[in-house]
Amino acid sequence: MAAPFDYEDGPQHPASAAAYDPNYVPDSVKSFVSHLYRYIRDKNVYEIHQMYETSFQTLSDRHFKDTPWPSVDAVAPYVDNDHVFCLLYREMWFRHLYARLSPTLRQRIDSWDNYCSLFQVVLHGVVNMQLPNQWLWDMVDEFVYQFQSFCQYRAKMKTKTEQEIVLLRQFDQAWNVYGVLNFLQALVEKSTIIQILEQDKEGLEQFTATDGYDYNGGSNVLKVLGYFSMVGLLRVHCLLGDCHTGLKCLLPVDISQPGVYTCVIGSHITTIYHYGFANLMLRRYVEAIREFNKMLLYIYKTKQYHQKSAQYEQILKKNEQMYALLAISLSLCPQLSLVEETVNSQLREKYGEKMLRMQRYDDESDALYDELFSYACPKFITPSAPSYEEPLVNYNQEAYRLQLKLFLHEVKQQQLLSGVRTFLKVYSTISLGKLATYMEVDEPTLRTILMTFKHKTHAVGSDGKVISNADIDFYIDDDMIQVVESKTAKRYGDYFLRQIVKLEGVMTDLDRVKLE
Repeated sequence: MAAPFDYEDGPQHPASAAAYDPNYVPDSVKSFVSHLYRYIRDKNVYEIHQMYETSFQTLSDRHFKDTPWPSVDAVAPYVDNDHVFCLLYREMWFRHLYARLSPTLRQRIDSWDNYCSLFQVVLHGVVNMQLPNQWLWDMVDEFVYQFQSFCQYRAKMKTKTEQEIVLLRQFDQAWNVYGVLNFLQALVEKSTIIQILEQDKEGLEQFTATDGYDYNGGSNVLKVLGYFSMVGLLRVHCLLGDCHTGLKCLLPVDISQPGVYTCVIGSHITTIYHYGFANLMLRRYVEAIREFNKMLLYIYKTKQYHQKSAQYEQILKKNEQMYALLAISLSLCPQLSLVEETVNSQLREKYGEKMLRMQRYDDESDALYDELFSYACPKFITPSAPSYEEPLVNYNQEAYRLQLKLFLHEVKQQQLLSGVRTFLKVYSTISLGKLATYMEVDEPTLRTILMTFKHKTHAVGSDGKVISNADIDFYIDDDMIQVVESKTAKRYGDYFLRQIVKLEGVMTDLDRVKLE
């Protein structure tokens, strides 16, 4: 196997390339790979997790801040040339390369080949090991990220050299969208995770209770990879703009309950971010608001525990993006009763003024919707291969522009509805003629607007049933509009729970006071 860094078809790190020797293995790395190999063979998940999460990052910062790790050929002798371990090591090697440096085209292709080999072993071989959920999630997450990165890279045709174009033509199956989807779907099917989750609900399996681990000496790798692949499929379909299919792929996972996806913070955030975004694009605003609210409250309470994590910056970025998506959702569907006090306070601080301007539905509001959507949406991709004929053009923004156009078209359609909603909030009954006069339209036009309001405030749920996003409803009896305002039950439970916790804190402090 050639040393992965030894390529000449793209820009390399100028300072580090000269100093980097792919065959030099520091003693600390020899110790790291030999211990990691031994712990994997012993199925010592705790030690594997410590080495993967802590030692790998520490060594990367100390020795490989701006260079790749030693080549797999160099470390193979210290791990008995174990084929599966070498595939795992290369997966980490490429992930480090993507995070710290700019991969060349050849390296992107090699990373695809490594994922193919690794997933083929998992799907068709006998994998008798247990790996931490964090590592298994990172595999799926990085697989999808590198696919997205490759599509964006390939779409920038103006800067491609002749050699890169030759390679792109030669390796046209690398990071092919069908290949990516097929691997993820194959992991779901081969793991039988859908059937396992169904049995789990009936109490016949302990998958969720054991966080996906096998305490009977078996392997968790295929099952948990299959589980996380459902989240991977949701993410890929969102990147392609097919939100409906994405949500369909996630149906076996009960989002309303904690599960294996909540055990890893990156998985939890990615799942809810894409689930909420997909619901937003499908006009299921209430569901999007509810899930964004829960996730933002969770991050608010727990983010301090992840400050030393390598994912901390990503957590903060996704947190800000979800606040932007929540602001969009509430501007299109004003349902503040679904938002917790803490989240609402943070939201007002970040986007309070913009949300007021967004509800005016003028040119300024259109620009704000554009701004927030552009900031918070996924990096959409065009999966098809480009035209290699002259003149070469960049098309990496085309998918994003199309999704933005569709979203803003939906916003435009809602502009007329703001006036209707204002009047319906004021009246419990009003004649068609009177409302038509107020809105300065004729009665046939008003009926069309009311039908549009009905249509836009309802959506088809994941179970095929029609769901309402409206906080008010109405029906027309003869020429009279009868308005029914849904009153949400006030939630006292959260308030009392907070006060009980405060009281317990005060009592604990009082118990510590020593009276003389």
